Parts: sequence; structure tokens; C-alpha cells
Amino acid sequence: MSETLRTPATVPVVSSTIATQLAHRTIRAYTGEPVDEDTVTTLLDVARHAATSSFQQQVTIIRVTDPAVREQIHEASGQPYVGGDRGALFVVVVDLHRNAVLRERAGADLEPLERTALFLQGVEDAVIAAQNMVVAAESLGLGTVYLGSIVGDVRRVITALHLPTRTYPLLGLLVGHSAQEPQYKPRLPREITTGVNSYPALEERGEILKDYDATVEQYDDLRDTGRRVDSFSTQIVRALGRGASSRAPVLEVLHEQLLCLS
Repeated sequence: MSETLRTPATVPVVSSTIATQLAHRTIRAYTGEPVDEDTVTTLLDVARHAATSSFQQQVTIIRVTDPAVREQIHEASGQPYVGGDRGALFVVVVDLHRNAVLRERAGADLEPLERTALFLQGVEDAVIAAQNMVVAAESLGLGTVYLGSIVGDVRRVITALHLPTRTYPLLGLLVGHSAQEPQYKPRLPREITTGVNSYPALEERGEILKDYDATVEQYDDLRDTGRRVDSFSTQIVRALGRGASSRAPVLEVLHEQLLCLS
């Protein structure tokens, strides 16, 4: 097996934060040990202090502790590890509702909150806040997994969390004590994903992509124990767009939530 799958990536400059980021692995199995309340509070505060577009702070994070509500999130995601009570479950919500209330109280026009551009600013806030939580959690030795899968039945999530209009549950996040030791999933090489002053021409990097495909084929996916995965290129051809979250009526639900109307 390639050494790159057993050890974190290396970079020229290292700090404790960078080492944590390079050691990221998706964790889908957790022990029964709960995440203590001080840690939960810290993670939520780290999220609050994330960068925010134009200081609009268009994000709300909901911690799910009610088993009945968690089961609804589980059903929406379709992922078995979301069910039960292992790991702390959070839902990261793009929230334009709070600012709509402030504007409404002041008699200000609500039309800006219906613009797609403003929603995308909220998405930026939400993703940055979530990543702050992930880096903080992993720096404390905890495991994490993002749950983009909750969008597969996003109306169920909206109902379960009693979300008002002008909000959208962008993703879930599980944080807990890891019960598995997955390999380090290889990422596309820097030569393919970065450019200088212009987009990197893929046709000039065919051999690099071929080598990467061969590396990915060595990866054992713990979601299907002991099974080697297809090459990256094959996965993109066969699987892209097939999952429930990829087929979700996102724009339709956004309009129902009074978002992205213009």
C-alpha cells in the first residue's frame, strides 16, 4: 500500500494548526463517549468567531440532542452513522431570517434578502463557520464528518428543526470520539488544483492525473470494508450526480423559503 495512504501529507512549513489540517480524515464511526459540554460550547464559540461576509453573520448552528429530531435528520441524510446517539450532531443553517426581522422592525425593504447574491454570502458564512468547528474539534483529538447528505430530504430537515422562511439547512456535522482509523484519502495533486495567473490546463497534466488515479485505486473505503475504490476519473464518470442530495429540488425549496428569488 502507498505510504501516502498511511501518513498525513507533508508541506514545507508546519505549525500545530497546519498539522491538524493535513491530518484530517472523515470519521463515520464513534465511541459511546459523549463530547463534553465545555467542548461543545467551545466549538460553537469558534464558529461564532469565524470570518463573515460584510459582518452580516448570516449563519445559525443548531445542536441536535432530541432523539426524535435526530432520527428525522438521520432519515433525511440516509446515512446509518447519523442515527443513534453517538457523536454530537449539529446542523449549520444559512440564516437570512434574523436580518429580515431586524430590517422589518426598522421598516426597511426586505427585497435584498431575496437576492441570490445575498444567499451566497450566507453560504460563505456557513461553510467558514463549519470549517472552523472542524479544525478546532480535530485539534482536540476528535473526529468529524460533514453531512451534505441532509439536503437529500431538505424539507424534512426544515420541518424537524422548525426553520422559518429565509433559512436553509446547508449541511450537518457530526463530532465525536473516533472508533475507527481510516487511511488518509489522497487528494488531487497541487499541479491540477492550483494555477498561477490562469486556470491550470488539464490536457497538459494527463500523466499527473493518471498517476493520481492509480493512487486512488489503492484506497480502501471503510464504508465498504476492504473494497478498493475506483479511480478518481471513473468515480466522476459513474457516480457524479447520482446521490439523493445531488438530485434534491434545491432551487424549488430555496424559493419556498423566500430565498434566491432574484
